[in-house]
Amino acid sequence: MTLRDTIFSPASADSISTAAELLRQGQLVAFPTETVYGLGGDATDDHAVAAIFAAKNRPQFNPLIAHVPDIAAAEGLVRLDERARLLAAHFWPGPLTLVLPRRDDGTVSLLASAGLDSIAVRVPDHPVALALLKAAGRPIAAPSANPSGGVSPTTARHVAEGLNGRLAMILDGGACAVGVESTVLDLTTATPTLLRPGGVTLEQLRALLGEVAFADAHDETSPKSPGMLASHYAPGLPVRLDVTEPQAGEALLGFGPVSGAVMNLSEEGDLSQAAAHLFAMLRALDRPDFQGIAVSPIPETGLGLAINDRLRRAAAPRG
Repeated sequence: MTLRDTIFSPASADSISTAAELLRQGQLVAFPTETVYGLGGDATDDHAVAAIFAAKNRPQFNPLIAHVPDIAAAEGLVRLDERARLLAAHFWPGPLTLVLPRRDDGTVSLLASAGLDSIAVRVPDHPVALALLKAAGRPIAAPSANPSGGVSPTTARHVAEGLNGRLAMILDGGACAVGVESTVLDLTTATPTLLRPGGVTLEQLRALLGEVAFADAHDETSPKSPGMLASHYAPGLPVRLDVTEPQAGEALLGFGPVSGAVMNLSEEGDLSQAAAHLFAMLRALDRPDFQGIAVSPIPETGLGLAINDRLRRAAAPRG
């Protein structure tokens, strides 16, 4: 593959330094996190944020997550209550995004938060991401590094396949360990509200907080976080869920000890393994020799909640 004007570089001290300088100049850089690859831009720069939307062809009402290297940096952007500090102590760095009230003196672009009085923030658990955030010295807005609505990238090559020529640099840090996006928890509400299931499970949240509510519905007009649009994470082929017998022309994406699967998220029925494989396997099956993708049933427990959420969005009717 020819990467044209995009720099494709293995992550190193020198390449991270170069990437940080590009971000400070308002350029876009793709980088690995433990969840998926992010398409990074300076969250304080309206033009850089607009460039993210343009590169992804993303609806501008869909907010972005501001990535920071530690809780001290988060405190410069949002107001943390006791719940937020408790969660940060347990899960940061990690795959948990918190939606919190914007500080009056915060610097994050209103475009990045879709004009809301809240900001979605997280500290990623990946050495390349943390080194880049520290070197850049500013919050980095970083949705998944793929065209909007498509399958999220879990390798640098996936990024190149979807966004080649639309960004300045791709930092290659290997495959992502978690493989599904971060959990998004709204703490602007009296009861913590789960907006998007992800790498931190509902059970883990309830063990710390007690009651956790679910968002009532996907708000198609003014979502409070990324990943709340009904049709999202979608391959080109139609996706059918909870399948035990695939139809002619369908590629079966298995889970557990099933026969006839073209690919299997985890033959052992391991949800962590399935999450890590999900997006890469959806991409691999999205090819013209199949007419559709059929997916085996997956339990609605632990990481299965996040996996099924992504699969339901992939299977949703396309607009």
